[in-house]
Amino acid sequence: MLRHITATRYVTPLREGGSLPGLMEADDLGTYAVKFVAAGQGRSVLVNEIVAGELARALGLPVPEIVTVDVDGDLGRTEPDQEVQELLRGSAGRNLGIDFLPGALDLDPLAFDVGPECAGRVLWFDALVGNVDRSWRNANMLLWHRSPYLIDHGATLTFAHDWASAVRFPAKPFDAGDHVLLGAHPDLDAADAALAPLVTRELLEGVLALVPDEWLDGEPGFDSPGAVRDTYLTALIGRVAQREQWLPGVAATVVAGRPRPVHREPRHPSWLRIGGAGR
Repeated sequence: MLRHITATRYVTPLREGGSLPGLMEADDLGTYAVKFVAAGQGRSVLVNEIVAGELARALGLPVPEIVTVDVDGDLGRTEPDQEVQELLRGSAGRNLGIDFLPGALDLDPLAFDVGPECAGRVLWFDALVGNVDRSWRNANMLLWHRSPYLIDHGATLTFAHDWASAVRFPAKPFDAGDHVLLGAHPDLDAADAALAPLVTRELLEGVLALVPDEWLDGEPGFDSPGAVRDTYLTALIGRVAQREQWLPGVAATVVAGRPRPVHREPRHPSWLRIGGAGR
């Protein structure tokens, strides 16, 4: 099971994302970026954060700790923002937390070379889960203690927002043309050889078991949380089995490359620029 904690203080809203996550302190003395069950994007985003994030971790990719967070709806009563107050009241109970990494920077691959091996594994993983949200516009990678970390996987596995599309997901092409690590010369062949054998039914069942039943219960078209898990399982097993349908396109993009963007200085993401926050 994921570690479960209790929020003790709401610090500030994080307004870069559309779901209005918040920075919160917890009873373990840690600080977390919390995504809420009542946010407009729905519970599927929280489910995908766990499924994709913990799958990445199981494949050896660095991901900040993911926890579930018990939130008291009254924690927002002193917030001046009415939207925040309503979000917290509507999210009373179990929510999702991502460990705060104090002092982390947005990773700029022009300033920090992750290397072909790491780049290949991240690109392969993103193609597996259909993550188009790791681009030059929004890297969704942090640099912390000279190591890269992957964050924000709510936009992966998009069939969870349209269950009828789950049958097409295994062979769905992946457009890697804007991937942030293309310039790092990703070793995609080595990544495929190393990672594909690891994505087994047993591994996926273990990852899916981490998702709380309450976030899957009542999903339209399903009679139980287990049925939702089975759809995720079938889609991901099929995705690995049908790599010949989508992997060559990714490999062709790696060979073609893309123009390098103008260099930019690494910056602190807004949720890491909060004075006095951290642990």
